[in-house]
Amino acid sequence: MARRQPDTGPDGVLVIAKPAGPTSHDVVALARRLTGTRRIGHGGTLDPFAAGVLPLFLGGATRLVEYHLGDRKRYRATVCFGASSTTDDLDGELTPSDGPAPDRAAVEAALDGFRGAIRQRPPAYSAIQVEGRRAYSLARAGTPAELPERAVTIHELTMRGWDGTDPSRPIATLEVECSAGTYVRALARDLGAAVGSAAYLGALVRTRSGSFRVEDAVTLDQLRAAAGDAASSGAVGSHAAAGIEALLLPADAGLESMPALTLTDAEIADAAMGRFVRPAAGVGKVPVDVAVRLLDGEGRIVGIGTVDGRRIAPGKMFRGSHGIAAAVAESSDGRREGPASPGG
Repeated sequence: MARRQPDTGPDGVLVIAKPAGPTSHDVVALARRLTGTRRIGHGGTLDPFAAGVLPLFLGGATRLVEYHLGDRKRYRATVCFGASSTTDDLDGELTPSDGPAPDRAAVEAALDGFRGAIRQRPPAYSAIQVEGRRAYSLARAGTPAELPERAVTIHELTMRGWDGTDPSRPIATLEVECSAGTYVRALARDLGAAVGSAAYLGALVRTRSGSFRVEDAVTLDQLRAAAGDAASSGAVGSHAAAGIEALLLPADAGLESMPALTLTDAEIADAAMGRFVRPAAGVGKVPVDVAVRLLDGEGRIVGIGTVDGRRIAPGKMFRGSHGIAAAVAESSDGRREGPASPGG
């Protein structure tokens, strides 16, 4: 069996402004082609009709995706009242509501019941696994699963606009900040039910994912321009690679709230072999068993570890010209890890 060649593409975080239309997988596939990087993970799927921030983690940065799984998300949501949808959004089959459409005051009054910790039933058309099958596959086959409720947190829910031009089909624009795992489609559906009507999600823009903002994101056109679309011919040249590199954030971007310790070259070498290290300073300021970023003298991440007394127990360790290019140790016994599976 031929040995897999190492991933030679760039490493880092590429924050994309996804347009409405393509799937998140489409965006990942485009980034793979333009960057020449096989391993790409993303920070939370956006439905095709949704737009906004889609962080991509390239190369060795895919190994840090797990530390973003709990990131809060912020959305601008358009909620259409007066009809329900089979998918809880505009892509589904619409059924007019039997009840009267609500006015703005009724909707604003109902918002308070959705703030804070709530329980939410995911949409029938979702990617949740049910006995080995996706919920949306069961729904399309005419046997939708009754998905259990889950606990989510709505940190902020504010009405930003109201369009009552058609009194039977009013539209609210909401600002939503929520925990990971929240379905804004389900929020729209349940808000309609709470005001004695029905509602579905008409549009959605993710304006923030963790610390990544849509204002700072790269459009697909900008990504193509940076690469010179050299990959359209099947090859990514040095010019394309340099253009892409200019758009990348460091691999640990978005993890600034995680404690960090700087290691010497000798300590980095020991940690890369799975050995405990005792940094000269700073260990006492980091709580025990809390993940800590391990940095080199230039501030580049070389790994993730945890504090064990006065020592650092290395966990994920990396090496390469940018401190993150390839894994060399996954656990403290120094076992070598193979390339990560492609994300996305």
